[in-house]
This record gives sequence, structure tokens and C-alpha cells, in this order.
Amino acid sequence: MMECPMCNGTLKKGRTEYSYHDIHFGEYDADICDTCGEAFFTEEASDAIDEKAKELGLWGLEARSKVSYSGNSLMVRIPREIAEFLDLEKGDDIRIHPEGKKRLVVELVDQ
Repeated sequence: MMECPMCNGTLKKGRTEYSYHDIHFGEYDADICDTCGEAFFTEEASDAIDEKAKELGLWGLEARSKVSYSGNSLMVRIPREIAEFLDLEKGDDIRIHPEGKKRLVVELVDQ
């Protein structure tokens, strides 16, 4: 039996859901801790997750941007690839809120 590196619980083979933010990829084989619930995906499952990310257009989608000024307001530029993935266009409504001091969440508002 393997020991969980997070809490020293026992790892057991099973299947668990993998999600990236709010996008669900499906269930994959993993070693799952019976104490803390942390999942460690197998190499094959990791490869399948990578393929699913590519299929969904998420592979390499993260980008850096800078905060700049527009009049008296601060402005964040959204890279073209991310805007295209979200079908985001000029004039679309969004909602912005902080999640702590180091995370800014931008959500599209349903019309």
C-alpha cells in the first residue's frame, strides 16, 4: 500500500473526476487517499487528460497580460486566443470580482 504524500493516509486505486476550473473532463484512473481525498492520476490518465484539454481547445490557453490605463480607469487586455475561446466580443457584459488579494475573476454575463 502506498502512503499519501499530503497527509500520510492510504492511497487506493479508483476513478475520480478531473476538472479544470469549471470545465469537466470526465473520470480517470487515480490513486485516491482514503483520508484527505487527494487524487494522484496515473500516467495513462494524465496523457488522456492532456489529450482532452487539446480537444477542448484549452491546451496552452493561459497567457500573461498587463494592467494599463484608459482615462481614469485601469484596463486589462484579454489575449485574442482567450477571447476567441470564450466567444467574447466588444460590448459583451462581464462581471468582475476579487477572490482574495491575488485572484481576479472575470465572468461572462448571460444575455
